[in-house]
Amino acid sequence: MNIRLDNAPLTDEQLAQLNNLLQGLESWQVEWLSGYLSGFRAAQEAMQGPIVSVPDAEQTNAVSLTILYGSQTGNTEDVASLLAEKAQASGIETKLVDMADYKPKQLKNEEYLAVLSSTHGEGDPPDNALDLYEFLHGRKAPELKQLQYSVLSLGDSSYEYFCQTGKDFDTRLSALGATAIVPRVDCDVDYDEAAEAWINDLIEALSATAAISTPALNLPAQAAVKNVYDRKNPFPAEVLEKQVLSGRGSNKEVLHLELSLEGSGLQYQPGDALGVYAQNDPVLVASLIESLGFDPDTQIDIDGEQQQLSEVLLYQREITLLTRPMLEQWATLAQSEQLNSLLADKAALNEWLAGRDVLDLFQAYPINDLDANSFVNLLRKLPPRMYSIASSQSAVEDEVHITVAAVRYSAHERERAGVASTWLADRLSEDSKVPVYIDGNKNFKLPADDNTPIIMIGPGTGVAPFRSFMQEREERGAKGRNWLFFGDQHFLSDFLYQVEWLGWRKSGLLTRLDVAFSRDQVEKIYVQHRLRQNAIEIWNWLQEGAHIYVCGDADNMAPDVNEALLDIISQEGGKNRDEANEYLRQLTRDKRYQRDVY
Repeated sequence: MNIRLDNAPLTDEQLAQLNNLLQGLESWQVEWLSGYLSGFRAAQEAMQGPIVSVPDAEQTNAVSLTILYGSQTGNTEDVASLLAEKAQASGIETKLVDMADYKPKQLKNEEYLAVLSSTHGEGDPPDNALDLYEFLHGRKAPELKQLQYSVLSLGDSSYEYFCQTGKDFDTRLSALGATAIVPRVDCDVDYDEAAEAWINDLIEALSATAAISTPALNLPAQAAVKNVYDRKNPFPAEVLEKQVLSGRGSNKEVLHLELSLEGSGLQYQPGDALGVYAQNDPVLVASLIESLGFDPDTQIDIDGEQQQLSEVLLYQREITLLTRPMLEQWATLAQSEQLNSLLADKAALNEWLAGRDVLDLFQAYPINDLDANSFVNLLRKLPPRMYSIASSQSAVEDEVHITVAAVRYSAHERERAGVASTWLADRLSEDSKVPVYIDGNKNFKLPADDNTPIIMIGPGTGVAPFRSFMQEREERGAKGRNWLFFGDQHFLSDFLYQVEWLGWRKSGLLTRLDVAFSRDQVEKIYVQHRLRQNAIEIWNWLQEGAHIYVCGDADNMAPDVNEALLDIISQEGGKNRDEANEYLRQLTRDKRYQRDVY
């Protein structure tokens, strides 16, 4: 039987070949071929995006969307890329631009703009967004009455300046006369659903403006692609080795963990982070349930599925950090004037929050008639914890290494512990499984040229990514000079990876090693002091094209190091403060000054 289709999108030769093939097939073979073609199409869409019909440009109003992203670690860039893909699939022309590469004066020519930004430090813009941010908030910013825009902010509601950069962009664009086509959305650490809803709303609004009838299409679900492990689908990595790095007498407990990625297909680069889905302390979970008067076996509705309360609190909900959005909801349910007064006093609130968790909140401000489902709905999802990867995949292949400092402290008459760090330290043994994924960081990468010198500044566990840098450069036979500044409390007990650093120093891979052990003498010495002591050499390295990397504490170390670098640039480069700032800013633009601080 020959098949004849009047409007078939095939040539006569292709149609003849198809008929010849079908005539020689049994019925079960035809059925198999049908399934094969369906799977072939799904595979194409998984790799290239869905096949869509784009409306004829003559039948629509032209819409060109410029998408600007400011991202410190890469999450915001990923969301921006998703927006670009979905917009293009819906027939909208897009331009996806890193804020660092965008010419701010172009704003006056834009009609449709999407601004996506994370918040860094104490409400500051990420490094690649700083120039655009300052331009918009400066006197040279133009009127933007022609502009329609929307803002997506990524942040962490446990921080005081939650999504501040996105809020600032939104406020300033509005003040300059621009109109929000879709209201700003502020995303917490679990941002997927909120971000996707914002993307769909924005595309719908733009499609309506352009009279595009093509609906916003969902991109292929990654879950449909076999063995794709990511933030939504973590890989269960087996613990291969767990070793205590800190020595006897240390005030800290620092661990080195090696995990297996065999069979995952996961790839990472030096500078990337490992996302770890941890578990809450079962003792804290039990105490919380008992205090609330709930039955641990109570069934909770989670996304349409029934799960035990104890399991939900153990694996899925944040119970150790208190966020302002949660406190505001809590104050309403508790009908507490005292809590509302506390929320109105920022300084008093921050003081009260320090070291407290959900159990403290309930004990201080109990809610009458609170049921288990309502309680769970007050809690945000338990976010993954990020650890800088301490290995190069070129060296360790199907493994990934991380450096973990166990967090333990006493506060408000109760012992406290970090969620992930103590889970990894206390409740995991070798052969245990850890749900993980790779969190790429495009803004913390080795220079492409292996001859480029690098200066690494990483006190404490901030040294972890620099171990991966050295492994990678060793594997690549890189000739570029390497200089490490490391600091901690005591030489004898806190010199992390000491044997390896000294080995690399002896082999010549590590050109220089400067250490600062703050508690080994009366006067405390930190890495910023060592930087100033080596000002001339650091300036010479910079003049020779060196890249500077800083990893570790964002509150104290990173600002102090930044200040030391400014002093060195001023002193050795003969520059005033403004010129030194601009010099360091240019290093950032050129990817020669990169920071991974937290």
